[in-house]
Amino acid sequence: MRRSFTDARRLDHPSTRRFARPDVVHTPRVWLAAGMDSAVENALRKQIFDWVRERAEFNGGFLHRDELLYYHVRGEKLPIIDFSRGIRNPADFTSTLSIVSTVNGPYDDAESDDGLLHYAYRKGDPFTGDNRKLRNALHTGSPLILFRKEVKNIYTPVLPVYVVDDEPENSQFIIALDESFTFIPDIRHLTTPQREYARRLAKQRLHQPAFRTRVLVAYESRCTVCELKHASLLDAAHIVPDGQDLGAPTVNNGLSLCKIHHAAYDQNMLGVTPDYEVQIALDLLAEIDGPMLKHGIQEMHGRQLTLPHRRRDRPSRDHLAWRFAQFASAR
Repeated sequence: MRRSFTDARRLDHPSTRRFARPDVVHTPRVWLAAGMDSAVENALRKQIFDWVRERAEFNGGFLHRDELLYYHVRGEKLPIIDFSRGIRNPADFTSTLSIVSTVNGPYDDAESDDGLLHYAYRKGDPFTGDNRKLRNALHTGSPLILFRKEVKNIYTPVLPVYVVDDEPENSQFIIALDESFTFIPDIRHLTTPQREYARRLAKQRLHQPAFRTRVLVAYESRCTVCELKHASLLDAAHIVPDGQDLGAPTVNNGLSLCKIHHAAYDQNMLGVTPDYEVQIALDLLAEIDGPMLKHGIQEMHGRQLTLPHRRRDRPSRDHLAWRFAQFASAR
């Protein structure tokens, strides 16, 4: 019988301090012995998940490699990712803690049309080593963290995810992005509503966070309009909206914007010319209101965007022209 992750006993969790290296968190020493009680493992797993969420939110949706490698528990280092492999199986854990999916990586990990991730067996015996602990996650229902490595040394966390099937004939596991898929008896033959739900999840939990990571990293975690550098207050805005023919989730179709400028951009209160100049709608320029409107919006009129260093990451002039035409026609 599977143990529910949400039923696990939670350990005390100290507040996350905002510095580059992770906190030292406290948990009973019992786990440091050979093996770990399942309730303690579940609680420690949840504690790690909570820390990853908090840290990623502070960073702008991602974590740095060093943060994940130097996580500590009661003075003992407990890396959340492996130093060199795409799977993390702590010695005292009975099930896998995290997996890494790398674009153009050495393994044939791929998202399928049904919105599920096909994760290739690790090298070696398919029934021992890393594969054994990943298979145990299937049997116990233990949640994992999926890290998407889209940029060198930068990891976008997707959590929790679940191993929902084992395909020895294809040397792969099937990973789902929602616990509800663990209750589907035949994961290989999803109904149309189930498949559509899985695809929506993949867009929300894989594609959108990965797009935000790539854009914020390219812009060095600052707003391209006002240069605000608090990553937790920054979004990745599409220039050509998602769903349009040109609306691909690529960096040159994105702008790193603080939340107020993102909202203004989406509502055509703020536009950007193909020459990277910020334009504020004339009716908004004429409006008299408090200091936020004056300093946060109106004073941005005529500013030049702060652009990424790499030319290939800079916004496409063709995309900006398309979007600026929408801005001009709306006013």
